[in-house]
Amino acid sequence: MAGAIRPGHVMWLGARPARHAPLVALDAAEITRETGLVGDHYNGRPNTDGKGGKRQVTLIQAEDLAAIASYLGHDVTPQHLRRNIVVEGINLRALKNRRFQLGEVVLEDTGDCHPCSRMEEILGPGGYNAVRGHGGITARVITGGLVRLGDPVRVVETPLPLFDAAP
Repeated sequence: MAGAIRPGHVMWLGARPARHAPLVALDAAEITRETGLVGDHYNGRPNTDGKGGKRQVTLIQAEDLAAIASYLGHDVTPQHLRRNIVVEGINLRALKNRRFQLGEVVLEDTGDCHPCSRMEEILGPGGYNAVRGHGGITARVITGGLVRLGDPVRVVETPLPLFDAAP
C-alpha cells in the first residue's frame, strides 16, 4: 500500500543560458507550458505532439547532492549537475507517474534524468558513476506560472494507471 508523500520546498533555481554555459542562479523563474523554463537554452523546444517536451524542466533533490558529494569526497553544487530546480524534503522518486506543484506551476514526471558524459569533466574522475541513480527527474509542464525559492512542492494527482483494469 502506498503512503502519503510529504511536501518539500524549492531550495534552488537555475537556468542554462546557452549550451555548456554556466548556470545562472535565480530567485524566481517563469515556466511556460509551451517551452519550459524561460531563459534556459532548452526553452523553445516543444514536442510536435503539442504537449511540450519531456525535458522541459529538470529537478534534483538536495539530498542527492549530498550523496554525490560523499561518493566523490568533495563539494557538489547545483551548478555542477546542471539541473533547473533543486528541491528538499520530498522524494522525487516517489513522484513517478504523478503530477506535482511548485508555486504556481504544475509539472508531470517524465522519467529519470540520467547523467551525461560531461560529469567526468565537471566533477572529476568518477563523476559519471557518482551521479548514476542520483540525477533527479525530468518533467513536462502542465500549467505554467512562477516558481520562487521556498515555494512548497506537493503532489496534486495520484499515479497515472499503468494499464486498464478488466471489468
